[in-house]
Amino acid sequence: MKKTSYTGFLKSKKGKGAIIALAVIAAAAIILWFALRPKAATPSLPIVEVSPVTTSDVNVYGEYAGRIRAQQFVEVRARVEGYLEKMFFEEGTHIDKGQTLFIIDRKVYKALAEKARAQLNKARANAQKAERDLARIKPLYEQNAASQLDLDNAEAAYESAKAEESVAAADLTQAELVLSYTTVTSPISGYVSERSADIGTLVGPGGKSLLATVVKSDTVLVDFSMTALDYLNSKNRDVNIGQKSESRQWEPYVTVTLADGSEYPFKGLVDFASPQVDPTTGTFSVRAEMPNPDHVLLPGEFTRVKVLKDVLTNAVNVPSKALEIERGGAYIYVVRPDSVVERRFVETGPETGNNVIIERGLSPDEKIVTEGFHKLRHGMKVRPVAQTDTISQAKK
Repeated sequence: MKKTSYTGFLKSKKGKGAIIALAVIAAAAIILWFALRPKAATPSLPIVEVSPVTTSDVNVYGEYAGRIRAQQFVEVRARVEGYLEKMFFEEGTHIDKGQTLFIIDRKVYKALAEKARAQLNKARANAQKAERDLARIKPLYEQNAASQLDLDNAEAAYESAKAEESVAAADLTQAELVLSYTTVTSPISGYVSERSADIGTLVGPGGKSLLATVVKSDTVLVDFSMTALDYLNSKNRDVNIGQKSESRQWEPYVTVTLADGSEYPFKGLVDFASPQVDPTTGTFSVRAEMPNPDHVLLPGEFTRVKVLKDVLTNAVNVPSKALEIERGGAYIYVVRPDSVVERRFVETGPETGNNVIIERGLSPDEKIVTEGFHKLRHGMKVRPVAQTDTISQAKK
């Protein structure tokens, strides 16, 4: 049998067919390897919750410790000395202005008033006699039947008698006024306290003068203190605390908290602010007037005062959770239209509930990251989703 060389085999038809078959098998193996090899994992973008920057009118409040004070608190005192004889009221009840509260022993003062009245009658009689004497002397003097000295004496006697009559009248007025002080009346309408002196006690300048107190609390005053920084911030916004403004559409009202933690339904208005700061505390006193028709607020009790300090129009406010607070300041992540986040410094204003006012650094047409910013860095591309879509997007 004749041998065929390797070169000859390659040149033969069978050799060429084998080469083609091997090439096809190799190509298929290469294609199959590329098809079946594990694909490199594409990095997934972090999902962040975003919300648009909005503007609205925001009420800025401040909270302070306050104390309730009666609109009027009057001490009823004895103005004359004597023994307390009678009391004409029930302790703790409402009394009217001018109502009789106490009677002080008036015997001595009544006698003095009667004596002063008698002195006045005597002086009046002397004045009338002097007037008649002068009337008789004048025609005699004109007829040269009386001397100039007689006329002068008559005129002097008349003037002296009239003066004594005036003194006596003043003494009677004073005596009657002192006598009236023995009847102690209420200077205002309000609720009267318990008596401070018992019946039979010596009261007045030489004894115990305080008899009771009357409190008018249909309207109460709320006293609290604000800091010098509060004052400066208000001035920067053209708000003068305690003063009315024609250009301002709102008034700084206050609300207070009751002892059970609930909010008192009525609101009061700030009507006074001290013109100076107390150097020991760094605060200044502020007062508000508040209606108290049902006498729920008791004078002397402490309360929590919430004050409307300012109303910001079209203010940019964001959720507090969107802020990143560091030593250098406050930052927030802004999502650009190309889904790239930008770590931006912002200037914050007052807090309002769960939101914070942004005074500088954000525009109303931007979107901010509200959840998931802790895993971000400046310039990172993200997958932004709205708040309502966060849960469904996270499951995908």
